[in-house]
Amino acid sequence: QVQVLESGGGLVQPGGSLRLSCAASGTVFAIDNMGWYRQAPAKARELVAKATSGGSTHYADFVKGRFTISRDSAKNTWYLQMNSLKPEDTAVYYCHAEVDQWRAGYWGQGTQVTVSS
Repeated sequence: QVQVLESGGGLVQPGGSLRLSCAASGTVFAIDNMGWYRQAPAKARELVAKATSGGSTHYADFVKGRFTISRDSAKNTWYLQMNSLKPEDTAVYYCHAEVDQWRAGYWGQGTQVTVSS
């Protein structure tokens, strides 16, 4: 089993920055991919960024050049650095741990990001 817990959301002005954290616990070594997703009101959940255990990263086009996903292995924590935030980035952000050998995925409870002046 894997548990993930997001933190770091809040209210920020357009153009500002936030860093989200996703702390993983349990069988962390089994995690193959960690993704950040977001869901705005009345919209479907969408992938924002993903990092593989091999070090590869993938970004949605709408965040390329603004967001960066990273990992601190010693802390079992993944981060999403968000810069140049826009009002349309407002959403609940979730991390999702994928364990391929178990064909399982684990969601956190989400953290709210609001970009507004």
